[in-house]
Amino acid sequence: MAKWTPKYEAPEPLEGPVVATITGGTIVWFVLFLAQLPFYGWYADHDRAWWVWTCLAGGGLGLIGVWYVRRRDAAIKRAAADGAAPTAVPSGE
Repeated sequence: MAKWTPKYEAPEPLEGPVVATITGGTIVWFVLFLAQLPFYGWYADHDRAWWVWTCLAGGGLGLIGVWYVRRRDAAIKRAAADGAAPTAVPSGE
């Protein structure tokens, strides 16, 4: 089997307001959850109660995402302040 080589060079990753994006998405999930909550009986009668719980799960996972990207952003800023590029952790050597 021949080794696969890409035809084009991969683009640089985009950096943007990651914390704001994840926070906004998390807020949207919680708003959708709260908007559907008064109609839970209707959703349950039509076998669509999972829609409500999906929105709650999206909001909960979004909170984890906000925590993660805030820590990542702080680590990048600390590394930039130290003048060193972030590096991988050595594998127990």
